[in-house]
Amino acid sequence: MRSPSELKTVLRRQWENRSLRESRLLGAESSWPLRLPIGRPSPKLVRVDLDAIKRHVESWRRVRVGEVVWEPIRYRAAEAAVDIPTAWLLRRPSEWIDACGDEYIRRECHAMASLVEQTDAVFHPLLVRQRSLWRGKPLAEIVQAARLAMALEPGSAHGRPLRTLAIEGIDTKFFERHGRLITMLLDARFDGEVSELGLETFLGALADGDHWLLVMDLDGSLLPFRKQRVRSLELQKTSLPGDRVLIVENESCQYQLPDVTGTIAVLGAGFDLSWAARLGAAQKRIAYWGDIDTWGLQFLAKAREVIGTLDALMMSVEVYQRFRDAAVPEPVVANASAPTGLTPSERPLYHLLLSEGRGRLEQEFLPVKFVQNTILEWANGEPKCG
Repeated sequence: MRSPSELKTVLRRQWENRSLRESRLLGAESSWPLRLPIGRPSPKLVRVDLDAIKRHVESWRRVRVGEVVWEPIRYRAAEAAVDIPTAWLLRRPSEWIDACGDEYIRRECHAMASLVEQTDAVFHPLLVRQRSLWRGKPLAEIVQAARLAMALEPGSAHGRPLRTLAIEGIDTKFFERHGRLITMLLDARFDGEVSELGLETFLGALADGDHWLLVMDLDGSLLPFRKQRVRSLELQKTSLPGDRVLIVENESCQYQLPDVTGTIAVLGAGFDLSWAARLGAAQKRIAYWGDIDTWGLQFLAKAREVIGTLDALMMSVEVYQRFRDAAVPEPVVANASAPTGLTPSERPLYHLLLSEGRGRLEQEFLPVKFVQNTILEWANGEPKCG
């Protein structure tokens, strides 16, 4: 048999379980009532320590939260049936909180209730499950972040730094203070797309100079290292050696790249392509390879806007049709209309992807041999898209 203090400990532990917390605070009516079994004293205990049974019964008679279920039970050692507490019923969240008897939990619950009342329902599961996002911070700023996340859309920054966005009354340091929170709130709206792309890329914002790119020497003798991370701000001031530069959207594709004489690869730029203007001025041969989806084509258009002339590799209708069995849905499209930087042959691809149920063909799912042959043909002076 369990005492009220033992079951209070159980209820406090359950509060720390994020799944239970979400289902009980936000879930269906089936979560309630909670029925916590108390247990029954054994006949032996009734026989040898009746005073312990009396103390147990009295402790449950003093409980004023919820409903204690009593059952008359007959024991040989007792002359008549004894009313024994067998279960504790809690019918609503407020009774759960009261039963915990913990002021810290009570304050947390009140904070959650305030956030739920003032934010869109799409954010409620996140705010209830991920308390670390808001604990110790002014709740007014959390509400402001939620309103900001409802106001933001893909490309909202229009190429400006995040600190310059004047939306929902935020200050210039708001993204710096709450970047992780805003990212996760937007993930709740856009199916995790923001974490996958990065907040600045998703919003089309200019990076603040601390964006790190992966630079690879595909030649093997152009740089003193095979690959190294370099800040985009530094790359903007650096002349890369070699005759060719291959810009690759995703870092994870580094293992698909072949050895190529006279060629440097730069991976993971996203929308942060201002550094690439120096490449166009140096009159190097430049190629861009990204995902075949609306975001990849947006990045391609941005690269062409910054650099001027470049070759788009493996980003064509032909490549998409050839490997479409490997395509997956694109949860959030970059824009409903094609960017101006696309060529007449690339615009139909953009519109095709908008109409497809599986409009994302990721670089990683193209066959390695196909990727390497295409890059080598480009390096040998035969620009090829697929």
